[in-house]
Amino acid sequence: MDQSNRYADLSLQENDLISNGKHILVAYKMKSKAGHGYLEAAAHFAAESSTGTNVEVSTTDDFTKGVDALVYHIDEAAEDMRIAYPLELFDRNVTDGRMMIVSFLTLVIGNNQGMGDIEHGQMIDFFMPPRAIQLFDGPAKDISDLWRILGRPVQNGGYIAGTIIKPKLGLRPEPFAAAAYQFWLGGDFIKNDEPQGNQVFAPVKKTIPLVYDAMKRAMDETGAAKLFSMNITADDHYEMCARADFALETFGPDADKLAFLVDGFVGGPGMITTARRQYPGQYLHYHRAGHGMITSPSANRGYTAFVLAKMARLQGASGIHVGTMGYGKMEGGADDRNIAYMIERDSCDGPVYHQEWYGMKPTTPIISGGMNVLRLPGFFENLGHGRRRRLRSYRQPGGWRGIPAAGLRMLEGGS
Repeated sequence: MDQSNRYADLSLQENDLISNGKHILVAYKMKSKAGHGYLEAAAHFAAESSTGTNVEVSTTDDFTKGVDALVYHIDEAAEDMRIAYPLELFDRNVTDGRMMIVSFLTLVIGNNQGMGDIEHGQMIDFFMPPRAIQLFDGPAKDISDLWRILGRPVQNGGYIAGTIIKPKLGLRPEPFAAAAYQFWLGGDFIKNDEPQGNQVFAPVKKTIPLVYDAMKRAMDETGAAKLFSMNITADDHYEMCARADFALETFGPDADKLAFLVDGFVGGPGMITTARRQYPGQYLHYHRAGHGMITSPSANRGYTAFVLAKMARLQGASGIHVGTMGYGKMEGGADDRNIAYMIERDSCDGPVYHQEWYGMKPTTPIISGGMNVLRLPGFFENLGHGRRRRLRSYRQPGGWRGIPAAGLRMLEGGS
């Protein structure tokens, strides 16, 4: 069924759509299956993403047609398809009228990824108009809050040296805390690895008090503040809050030095929003565990790592892992630096769209994934901005590891 008369309007101009500010624009790398016309498949994609389906809908009316998603640009040879989604399409909170990422994702990568006439349809960029930016939470805390705690300038306060205690699983509370103490004698920031939580051999209520004791001893010895990012990820938001509340009570007067890590990809937007809204006084650390199943450069469906990071800023992540731009163990490439630029700047060009953030707090790019000192020269040259600071090495279970003093703003060794 050809729905291009309703769900496509190639006369629409992108600049006009942007200046009018009434649409969220989404760019896809889309290929139709053999035997299906490109425009027809694109229109079906837009229909399924908004008010239609694969048949004519009998309960439609003129108002409904006014909120149709519209294909406004196609280039079959380049597999370039772009769709304009009216703001009215997206679900809004009953409690405060704000927008939500779950609604955005439900529409823009919902059923359209599995339709029979679509070979693939990967989201590679999106544009949020000013009104949409206003309706997302954005970060409550950013890198300047960590700089302040560390006694640094709150503008251009430099890189923060961080690490993860390895092995990622298997240490009991005492050796974990001992390794944390040793690192904090020279470094700034330790985080839980993404699977660490409340394992039977390292229960949270025994581990966290020992970690805080190690932090206090390291601060006493060095005279410098230290930071810890605790994993509060859980299926149930009550469990998340129980972990968070226990840690805040344990850290007491040093609770400002405690960040909360959430596995935001496997846990979903609800976890990030719960942490952002329940604990606006804490730095919210978005770990991307599992994202490669969707965002791998080899993938043709879903969305890219760039899109994931941009959504994380909207949701309110204070920091998000952005990989190593091809210089560590993780999949990626040198041009991934644009992921970091987009989330830390107030104005930036994406792969397709220019995005203004209108003063929304930045999200810290966290460089993590097998980095070490030997890889730093190429990494910094590729990054193109930022200043190198000191390099450190530290010993932990498994041997010596080198730590750069942080990628763009934060860098973790040993991942």
